[in-house]
Amino acid sequence: MSAGHGHGHAVNAAADRKLLGTALALILGFMAAEVVVGIAAGSLALVTDAAHMLTDAIAIALALLAIRLAARPPAGGFTYGFKRVEILSAQANGITLLLLAAFFVYEAVNRLIHPPEVEGALVLITGVVGIVVNLVATWLISKANRASLNVEGAFQHILNDLFAFIATAIAGLVVLLTGFTRADSIAAFVVAVLMLKAGVGLVRDSGRIFLEAAPTAIDPQALGAELCAVEGVVEVHDLHVWEITSGEPAASAHVLVAEGLDCHEIRIRIEKVLAERHHLTHSTLQVDHATADRPEEHCSDAHGPVHTTVHRAVTGAGSAPDPASPHH
Repeated sequence: MSAGHGHGHAVNAAADRKLLGTALALILGFMAAEVVVGIAAGSLALVTDAAHMLTDAIAIALALLAIRLAARPPAGGFTYGFKRVEILSAQANGITLLLLAAFFVYEAVNRLIHPPEVEGALVLITGVVGIVVNLVATWLISKANRASLNVEGAFQHILNDLFAFIATAIAGLVVLLTGFTRADSIAAFVVAVLMLKAGVGLVRDSGRIFLEAAPTAIDPQALGAELCAVEGVVEVHDLHVWEITSGEPAASAHVLVAEGLDCHEIRIRIEKVLAERHHLTHSTLQVDHATADRPEEHCSDAHGPVHTTVHRAVTGAGSAPDPASPHH
């Protein structure tokens, strides 16, 4: 048996922390001012924005904490370290966006039915200032490592807040010019829909990582057939592809090669395919010679499909025998 391992982690955590920290300071400073103005103006759109900015601040703070924890080396029972804390942070951001979206939809509908008085000038001025602040914050976080779902979660919060302020500024202008106060509630409703969209995406993507689903860019069935096409490979089974954390895919497999061939050499070929074609630089491969006369030496109940050199797959345990497989 031979096993191969490849590792590739090149995230500049220190630079990300600095960018996120600067964005957090901007958000907290403006949020405090917006709460005061929103209450004074009687604007739901501004209060909605302020609440969203609070979640922005929490999202960035969680991202900073997750980056710090993820940088800790593996220890004890945590063999991957704390890398998936980033995914917990991303999922928390997504759930928060969904809950806030539901609340603001309810409030917006209620205010459409019973519109309050709104100070259009205050809403417009605050909205314009908010656009500038969020443009800077969005630019800062966009320079961080957005391959991290954790950073992407914080980015989505800030980006949605930018859209919110654009909608708020438009609503303030409409109220100021026409006196149509329902424009404020319509703006809040539009922001809630954007929050819903971003929240669903974050919860879905973080959920896939927790369930150890294959990265969306990799089809395990096609990958199994591709590995079987490597010269000398007879069969691939127990093929697993997952993400340790966002942007850090991993793979493992049991590979059978024709008798008389060099297992070590074929493992190197497979690792090259994984790394160059699929960016799978973290791989663990068990490579053995196919022994048709001693099938008990290999897996009798392989997890998932069994890929053979004829590019067929059977479902493993309980399936019909595959005459092309040396297991049978």
